[in-house]
Amino acid sequence: MSDSATAQERYLTAAIAAARKGRSEGGIPIGAALVSANGEILATGYNKRVQLGSAIRHGETDALENAGRLSAAVYAGSTMATTLSPCDMCTGAILLYKIPRVIVGENRTFYGGEDLLRSRGVEVVVADDDECVQIMTEFIAAEPELWNEDIGEPSTSGGPPRRAAKE
Repeated sequence: MSDSATAQERYLTAAIAAARKGRSEGGIPIGAALVSANGEILATGYNKRVQLGSAIRHGETDALENAGRLSAAVYAGSTMATTLSPCDMCTGAILLYKIPRVIVGENRTFYGGEDLLRSRGVEVVVADDDECVQIMTEFIAAEPELWNEDIGEPSTSGGPPRRAAKE
């Protein structure tokens, strides 16, 4: 499964737009796009952990949620484009749904589960996109505590206030 460079840019552009929307809402600027085998963007998503107070709404999982329930055949022919190397949770979702291809905007600021994806037969294409790097570099510099929270790293200030669990 291979798309032209122009198609890959279109998928990544959709993911970047989603990331920028998330940041404009005060969230973490990571976006994703789920793309069908014929190149149709099925859904986009962005990290909504801050906006929703969610533990699991990363860019990739939000895109999957926004796409809704799909058949295994759709996932088996799809591509996930994401602005940042997928974390372990999002890597697991990609593996669970057997998505065969991932386009990674950048992995300089965070290197996630790419090796695991490759070891399980997923094609991983790293675009090393300068805009993706800039978005994350600026965000991490501006909000290091929020970034550490998102990737599960200990906070140097004691972390965010605890909230009551949703029932």
